[in-house]
Amino acid sequence: MSLVTLWEADEGWADEFDRIERELRTILGEDAQRVDHIGSTSVPGLLSKDVIDVQVTVVDESLLDRVASMLEQRGWRRRAPVDDHVVPGLSADPSEWQKALFHEPEGRRQAHVHVRVAGRANQRYALIVRDYLRGHPAAAAAYAEVKRGLATLAPDSDAYADAKDPACDLIYRAAEAWATEAGWEPSDHSD
Repeated sequence: MSLVTLWEADEGWADEFDRIERELRTILGEDAQRVDHIGSTSVPGLLSKDVIDVQVTVVDESLLDRVASMLEQRGWRRRAPVDDHVVPGLSADPSEWQKALFHEPEGRRQAHVHVRVAGRANQRYALIVRDYLRGHPAAAAAYAEVKRGLATLAPDSDAYADAKDPACDLIYRAAEAWATEAGWEPSDHSD
């Protein structure tokens, strides 16, 4: 059992992402349409587990295996097949939630790379939640309190993640309303 440890926001997380992004772009080249810093470490001021989450976007499903192979050849460790949870009210089509997930090469700083297909629900979800929290500090602060409570109530990593999903889905709903009103486009990966 892996226990959840939350860290106060660290300005160094952005630099860590930049290093990982450069490495991934070198490995994947044009096969990566986007490389984005996602998750809590991508939101300034938000506490998080000390894990840099990265989303690699590929243009279509045919590239998932190719990208996975390139990452594995460079020491990135693929997790057993895993898909994202289905958000209530969105399509239950399994292809909308498909991804490949990798952990950092042995002995390196903790990082998770989520490879998702452009335009799929899970690819959009990660970006819209990130951008919404970046632009709405009060929502990010409320989310931080939820995370603190969950880390106490569900200190096991897997239980914590499962319990956190519905809270993120609520944020997503608010983010969709905001995105529609604001004409949202994902921010540049380097933000």
